[in-house]
Amino acid sequence: MVFQATITNEQTAELPSAHFNGRIIIVDREEQIDAVCRDLAGQQIIGFDTETRPSFKAGVTNRVALLQLSTHERCYLIRLCRAKLHNSLLKILSNPNIIKIGADVAGDLRSLHVLRHFNERGFVDLQHMASHWGIEEKSLRKMSAIVLGQRVSKAQRLSNWEASTLTPQQQMYAATDAWVCISIYEKLMAIPPITPLPKDMEVRVEQPEQKAHAKEHKPRPRHRANYTQHRNRRENREKQQ
Repeated sequence: MVFQATITNEQTAELPSAHFNGRIIIVDREEQIDAVCRDLAGQQIIGFDTETRPSFKAGVTNRVALLQLSTHERCYLIRLCRAKLHNSLLKILSNPNIIKIGADVAGDLRSLHVLRHFNERGFVDLQHMASHWGIEEKSLRKMSAIVLGQRVSKAQRLSNWEASTLTPQQQMYAATDAWVCISIYEKLMAIPPITPLPKDMEVRVEQPEQKAHAKEHKPRPRHRANYTQHRNRRENREKQQ
């Protein structure tokens, strides 16, 4: 199968909408965190995204308000404007054995680093992956359209993510954005790429203190994300066919 390189806005608009059909769980209390992390710790792949209340003033940027972590069955909407970025969550974000799939991952990670510093591991960016299948589009909406034949709505993107209660529309939007990353990733990994994938596609973000002392410290070795295991399984299946 060969994916088309680009798709127009008009073509995308004609496609059916992508919707997360699993359970959406709002996490805004610290006592919920342990159960959330127990579930996520048992996953191999997690969809990842964040949302921030938009600012309409030049030079003003709000802190990240929502962290979305999704499995196939459950999407956790962690309201960072209500609950802190707990140590248990940082263990998930720092675990190299759990693949976290997103789009523009570096931007999301930088937003989270404003809240707390941590050593992210196991993050893979669809924007970096897609080009190996000949896809030139970088937006999640258009990557979903090309790979899955479904469009991701962006109607709630500029809504208030710090509102006292998230509307059903906001919840569906946020959950779908995280979940669809898993679906795109798995569809790509099931099809041989046009150009070979690099051995390490893990996304890392240089933290401020690391940048300040870059000349004094050697860079830490980067770990391979587990997507290589998926690639090896696929290649073995192809040899057996």
